[in-house]
Amino acid sequence: MRVVIAEDLALLRDGLVRLLTAHGFEVVEAVDNAPMLLNAVTRHRPDVAVIDVRLPPTFTDEGLRAALEARRRLPGLPVLILSQYVEQLYARELLSDRSGAVGYLLKDRVGDVEQFVDAVRRVAEGGTAMDSEVISQLLTRRRRDEPLGRLTPKEREVLAMMAEGLSNTAIAARLSVTDKAISKHTNNIFAKLGLPPSDDHNRRVLAVLAYLEAGPG
Repeated sequence: MRVVIAEDLALLRDGLVRLLTAHGFEVVEAVDNAPMLLNAVTRHRPDVAVIDVRLPPTFTDEGLRAALEARRRLPGLPVLILSQYVEQLYARELLSDRSGAVGYLLKDRVGDVEQFVDAVRRVAEGGTAMDSEVISQLLTRRRRDEPLGRLTPKEREVLAMMAEGLSNTAIAARLSVTDKAISKHTNNIFAKLGLPPSDDHNRRVLAVLAYLEAGPG
């Protein structure tokens, strides 16, 4: 898989390059600002872009803005955003086009190499990789009249794990139940959210996006 990295801190940028290269990725370009990021993704059309949300010159949201612009130029471009803190607005904006292939991780997660590399792969393959802390802060309250309000507590728990990018088997292992039980929960989730039968991967992404986009009630 071909990767473009945008990170202004040279030490972390070099570390990401080494880490991803060691795990079989091809880092086609690593840059330190938003204009160079846009040039890089347009030129290379990578399988995934790993982007720090705060880039020069103001270190506010240049990375996010560049990621959104990159996805406008290259619809569906897989993007994994790295952030020092949970920024709820940033997460929602990233999800706004509902096309999937997005991730939002706290930078601390990079230290868990296996988790980080798995997240990059999931996003590149069109899935989601949302940090559990991001999810918990996005989903503090719900209106009961929303479709999501129809989900049982267990279904919401399963859907939150789907948002992290876990497979049915991984969810079953975490909850110490059978794959069949999780399959039943996911089918109920799809039905309650009004997602018609289709490719299961696509329905998982749509369910996750509906869950995350709703925000606090």
